Amino acid sequence: MSVSSSFRAVLSPCIGVCSLDPSGFCEGCHRSVAEIARWSQMNDDERLHVMEVELPRREALRV
Repeated sequence: MSVSSSFRAVLSPCIGVCSLDPSGFCEGCHRSVAEIARWSQMNDDERLHVMEVELPRREALRV
């Protein structure tokens, strides 16, 4: 039995710095409370969108 090469497990971006900023985003991973709560129910496409689009955008706004 072979594993499909298209399989990608999207791990949590949590770095263990769990504190919310005034905007309601985590200081460590930049996710919203809703994204953190829903992470385990998201499919890989949803997780990839958060990781590749939302989090970099939020991080750029902090600088």
